[in-house]
Amino acid sequence: GRAYNRKRGSMKNISVIGSTGSIGRQALEVIGRYPDRFRAVALCANESAELLAAQAGAFRPELAVLRSADKNISLPGVRFACGEEGFEEACAYLAADIVLVAVSGFAGLKAALCALAAGKDVALANKESLVVGGGLVLSLAEKKGARILPVDSEHSAVWQCLHFDRKAPFSRILLTASGGALRDVPIEKLPCVTAKQALCHPNWKMGAKITIDCATMLNKGFEVMEAMHLYGAKLSQIEVLVHRESVVHSMVEFADGAVLAQMGVPSMELPIQLAFTWPERLSCDLPPVDFAKLGALHFEEVDKKRYPCFSLALSCAEKGGTYPCILNAAGEVAVQAFLRGQIKYTQIAEIIESTLSQSPEGSAESYAALAETDSLARARAQTILKGAIA
Repeated sequence: GRAYNRKRGSMKNISVIGSTGSIGRQALEVIGRYPDRFRAVALCANESAELLAAQAGAFRPELAVLRSADKNISLPGVRFACGEEGFEEACAYLAADIVLVAVSGFAGLKAALCALAAGKDVALANKESLVVGGGLVLSLAEKKGARILPVDSEHSAVWQCLHFDRKAPFSRILLTASGGALRDVPIEKLPCVTAKQALCHPNWKMGAKITIDCATMLNKGFEVMEAMHLYGAKLSQIEVLVHRESVVHSMVEFADGAVLAQMGVPSMELPIQLAFTWPERLSCDLPPVDFAKLGALHFEEVDKKRYPCFSLALSCAEKGGTYPCILNAAGEVAVQAFLRGQIKYTQIAEIIESTLSQSPEGSAESYAALAETDSLARARAQTILKGAIA
C-alpha cells in the first residue's frame, strides 16, 4: 500500500455510506466526538429520509444522498441528491479521504468498488463485498494504491494483532463468535423460535440482518471468507471458536506458537474509530475491561448441528467462484422472509441449501457478472421460498 502520508492529528474527511444504519450512526458518534479530527463530507442512506435530514442538519456535509427514493429535501448549505447517480458520487466523493462502506448486503460491493476506483481508502464494514467479490475488491485496491481498513470487530482484531500489516506472516487466525441469540435454545425447539427471540443478541447491538446472521452463524462463515481475502489465509489456517463473553475479538497464532489476542468490551465504536484514526489511538469513552469481575473466559468448538448455515458457508469458501455470491443472495432472501414471519428459523438454512444446489456456477470476473449471479440466485431463492410457504 501507499506510505502513510498524512500528518498525525490532521483533519480527515469522511464519506459515510449507510449513515442511517447501525454502523453509520455509530460512525457519526465517533465523528462528533472529534470534530477537530473528522468531518463528514458526504452522507448516504437508502430510504430513511427523515433521519438522513436530521443527520445532515447536525453534521452539515457537502452532500447528502437518498439512494432509493426521489424526495426533495431542502437544507441550507447541503446539496441533496437522489438515486443511483447520487449514490455513486457519495461513494467516490472527491473531498473524502476515507469512505466508510456501512451498507448491508450485496449493495456494499458496488460502494466499495466505486470508492476504490476513485483511489479512496475504504473503511470496510460490509462483509458481503469481500464475500461475493473479494478478488475484484483487492485487485482494484492494489491497482489504485488504496487501503482497505477493516471495521468488522473480528477483522479489526486480526489487523491489530498483525500490527496493522495485512501481509504480515502468521500460522493461524482464530475468529471468535458469541454463538448468537439462540445459542442456548435446545436444538429441537429451534423451529419454533420467533424473529424477536433471534434479534435479542446477548452481547452486541447491530442491525436486524446481521443479528439473524449471528444467530445462524452464517455471519461467521462470511468472516472466514473475509479472512481468506484480507490476510491471504488458506481455509485450513482459520479456526472459529464460540466465545460467549465477546471480550476476545479474535486471535492470531504465529510460527513460534505465540498467540496474540485483541480484547475489549463489546462495542463497534472502537473498530470504527480505529479505521479513522489509524495509526493513532484516541479515547473511545468506553469502559475498561474489568478482568477481576469478568472471571473465566470460555472457548468451545462450533456445534455444526446447531449452525448448518456455518457449514454451508465453509463449503462455499472451499469451492470459491460464485458460490459465495449465491450463498449471500439466498441468505438475504431467506432472512428477510424469516423477519417477515413467512418461514421458520430452521428454513433459512434449507432455502440457502436448496438455492445452492439448484444454481450453476457463473463468472466472478466482473461486477456485472456477479450482479447477474446475484439476481439469478435471488430469483431462484424466491421460487424456493414460495414453495416453502405454499
